[in-house]
Amino acid sequence: MKMTKRIELPIVNSEYDDARVRVEPAGSQRTSGPARPDLKFQEDGAGKRPRWIRKRISFNKSFFETKELVEKAGLHTICESGACPNIHECWSRKSLTIMILGNVCTRSCGFCDVQTGKPLRVDDDEPRRVAETLSGLDLNYVVITSVDRDDLPDGGARIWAETIRRIKETSPDMGLEVLTGDFKGDMEALDLVLEARPDCFSHNVETVAELHRVVRPQAKYERSLAVLERAAQRGDQLVKTGMMLGLGETTEQVLSTMRDLVGVGVEVLNLGQYLRPSKRHLPVMRWVHPDEFVMLKEEGEKMGFKHIESGPLVRSSYRADLQAIEIAEKSRGVVS
Repeated sequence: MKMTKRIELPIVNSEYDDARVRVEPAGSQRTSGPARPDLKFQEDGAGKRPRWIRKRISFNKSFFETKELVEKAGLHTICESGACPNIHECWSRKSLTIMILGNVCTRSCGFCDVQTGKPLRVDDDEPRRVAETLSGLDLNYVVITSVDRDDLPDGGARIWAETIRRIKETSPDMGLEVLTGDFKGDMEALDLVLEARPDCFSHNVETVAELHRVVRPQAKYERSLAVLERAAQRGDQLVKTGMMLGLGETTEQVLSTMRDLVGVGVEVLNLGQYLRPSKRHLPVMRWVHPDEFVMLKEEGEKMGFKHIESGPLVRSSYRADLQAIEIAEKSRGVVS
């Protein structure tokens, strides 16, 4: 089948009117977003979307090859289920984010469009299948993430560790980043993951301390800091986190959070604008201007972060492959 080599169109529309940003009635049976009914279907406080929340996208041959391989392998990717606006850019470089441990989450974060409910049983063969599939995809870099599995005693750490080990065995030259939950603060479970030695360990703090009870009701700010600090203390891999802006936080609260993060050893930080997946989810309270993202990046570099991606459409795994390369090059420059 002949494909058009280049397609361009605007994405991230200003209304909730497409497949990625759905309008659903209050009686919808889909379960995602905050559990509290009073937090759903609120009006945005930010007003009309500004022009900078737009992006022109281009699809090349590598994008379509990656898409076909993912579909044939039957993999879950957060790139698709999370409606990431950067999917074309990353897949065109053969970099993607795979989701393990199923696609049903035990938590009900107010910003997330992953389904909430009772997950299926753990698939013990998943690590082997994921590793074998990835070994045949000719990828340069992969990010593995998962739903939260609070139903499991170890939060899924055993499957996490086995998946990392298997991937390292079958694809030793491929960069591997993991984006995990907090394992409910179980440091022994976290150690299982860290001992498998991913190239980069990431856990998102997501928002400032003051908003955690609404944005991440089953998580704790201090717990996330403890997870990141534990990973940093091992010193075996890059340590990374990400935050969404525009949920109602102040700039000073963001700067304070950044100081907390660099204080526990976080090296890489991603900052992006919160975009509401549907009317069921938390409202956008502020459109953060690109100039503020530039300022936050500059301030973060002064604080001591090794690398910061800061911009309206930056997401957790945005440019993850390029970040790793850039940081390695900086480190070699310091050594020499």
